[in-house]
Amino acid sequence: MFGLSSIDIAVIVAYFTVVVAIGFYAARRIKNQEDYFLAGRKFGKFIQTFAAFGQATSADSAVGVTTTTFSNGIAGVWSALLYLFGTPMYWMVMPWMRRMRLLTLGDFFEERYGSKLMAGVYAVIGTIGMMTIISVGFAAITKTTVALAPKAYEEFTVKEVAEFEMAQELDVLREKDYNSLSSDQQGRLAELSKLKPSRLFSHIRADVLIWVVCFIVMIYAVAGGLEAAFLTDTLQGIFIIILSIILFPFAWAKINLMYGGSGAGDALRTMHTQLPESYFELFGSPAAQDFTWYYIAALTFMVTINVVIQPNSMIATGSAKGEYECRFGFVTGCYMKRVCTVLWGFFALMAVVLYHDKINDPDMVWGYATLDLLGSFNMGLVGLMIACLIAALMSTADCMMITGSSLLTHNIYRPLFPNLGEKHYVVVGRITGALIIIGGALVATQFDTILQMLKFWWEFNVMVAASFWLGMKWRRPNRISAWCSIVITAVLFFILPVILPTFMPSMRTNPKLLASTEPSLISRTYVAHEMDVTERNEQIEKYNSIDESLRKDTAMPELLVVGQNFEKTYQLPSKSIFWTKGIKLDDDGNSYGSGTLSLELVLLDKMGFNLRTNQYAMNETIRILIRTIVPFLILIILALLTKPDEEKEIDLFFVKMKTPVDTDPAKDIEEMRLSYADPHRFDHKKLFPGSNWEFNKWTKVDTIGFIISCIVAVVIIMFLMFLLSIGS
Repeated sequence: MFGLSSIDIAVIVAYFTVVVAIGFYAARRIKNQEDYFLAGRKFGKFIQTFAAFGQATSADSAVGVTTTTFSNGIAGVWSALLYLFGTPMYWMVMPWMRRMRLLTLGDFFEERYGSKLMAGVYAVIGTIGMMTIISVGFAAITKTTVALAPKAYEEFTVKEVAEFEMAQELDVLREKDYNSLSSDQQGRLAELSKLKPSRLFSHIRADVLIWVVCFIVMIYAVAGGLEAAFLTDTLQGIFIIILSIILFPFAWAKINLMYGGSGAGDALRTMHTQLPESYFELFGSPAAQDFTWYYIAALTFMVTINVVIQPNSMIATGSAKGEYECRFGFVTGCYMKRVCTVLWGFFALMAVVLYHDKINDPDMVWGYATLDLLGSFNMGLVGLMIACLIAALMSTADCMMITGSSLLTHNIYRPLFPNLGEKHYVVVGRITGALIIIGGALVATQFDTILQMLKFWWEFNVMVAASFWLGMKWRRPNRISAWCSIVITAVLFFILPVILPTFMPSMRTNPKLLASTEPSLISRTYVAHEMDVTERNEQIEKYNSIDESLRKDTAMPELLVVGQNFEKTYQLPSKSIFWTKGIKLDDDGNSYGSGTLSLELVLLDKMGFNLRTNQYAMNETIRILIRTIVPFLILIILALLTKPDEEKEIDLFFVKMKTPVDTDPAKDIEEMRLSYADPHRFDHKKLFPGSNWEFNKWTKVDTIGFIISCIVAVVIIMFLMFLLSIGS
């Protein structure tokens, strides 16, 4: 059935049954909004750890890291590991979420800036972000599961056969040194790269699969709220860890079967002898045009700022009993994901050894490997892997659903329809939650690749990040400056880039806007490994097979032996400068810009900057730095030029942020009463007394925890480098 065995289907059904039962169990315990959206603020370190791990780890995590590593070498791990260096910051920042004592992060904008409308706008922005995260998971699990039920060649339709043959042709051209290709072959390579033909077609329809998973998530998460989400996250966290290690022994055995040897040590030595040296370059591999060191640095800067303002940060930490449970659980859960990321990237290197000549779409590597390595045992292992992926998706989707639901219910619906009772708002929360899951499924259809979705997610919160960070620690930002920062950023970076091409479709075919980076060649000297020799022999064989009249301008590639130093030339392909989804071909073969328009780069081009000579990663770095910095500049300038908000309102906000949370709710209420009665009660905690800056002096727990967090980040990098060194 659907290309799966009966035992695989039984494993999947059993898992679904358990999580749905948990949802209905939790549903009986819900009495009000705080129960539904924050599970009564009762969770300790264990549940908080797995909640943070689960909401940060979706099906896209393992699949996405494998995809980028398969394509770019080990440097591809930065698609997920770029959060690593920002993780110690969470130790300091996440207690803010608990100390705010609010239901949603939208409430921060109402309380700090005195604007219900701003809270509502944030609710819309946050909900779109949550749907995007859900959509990434839907896309990942779809591509992977589709690969688990492939059609045989004899079952292809005529259209599928034609596309399969184009994919094979593209594989042949990509494997060759670019300098060895004729001009016609180079043109054909460029054309096929735009078409992106598939070589894998499935019995499972991707759209049907998305809606099935969507329905199951709605059943248990809509019913049980955050408690159901976090309880299943604990179960699903275990499944995710299983997912991270289950393929390793099977991959080692397969490598040893193909190349000889026994045990993990021989398999790892084979990996080093087979793969080109460039695949082990953690920083700066010429093949990793999407993840250069400067692009990684810029993304790290952006996500460190933006991840805190994601609305799920409030849900993931606001449900903790106290501040220590909140910060310990969040940081520990995030570091668990970082370790898993290292394992996913390392597995992808083994997948390159096994499948470099078999897979065209890197997004399908995980599914293809699962079927190949586990399917022949017929022990339900493929079903277990699908359950693991679905667990990873649902552990994120349920938290994102509850987050978006709380924003729409509490910050939009409740202000419009006040005083309707807690049960009514819980019902509304369940309805909006279902709509958010459906919205995530729809968003998944709007992007071509998982990496495109990740980039959109990384950037989306720039609209509100400045208002949060500066509003949290500086007294000068007021309602006017916050509004201007949000609105101007939204218009310039998100609204106009969509509206302009929609109402002026000619922009998509404007030759100036179809500009691309110039193809550039990078030469590096490496020691030849087995895969290098195999590739060179294929080039020589192909050269000798073509007619002499066609090869008169091309020299025959030189023979290569293992251990020989040789120079390899990489072609960094031409990529669109201004369109987020690149340049595509329509049915008539005409080029058009796809996706949204990067207006900031259009402006730089108009100012005389030559973006064509930049590498694609450099243009992307410039673009994300502009998007990150401009909202802060707007807010700072306008905050200094306009009148501050009422001092009394600001005092009440900041004294609350200085009042530690007591795990006893009654005592915490009393502490807040004392703080509101004396807004200057904790002024002695200020690092800069008498100033407008509200940085607090670090406590012993702050200092020790931050230092340990930094050490853990370094240890994880050392762990990755150690894995890469084994067998070398």
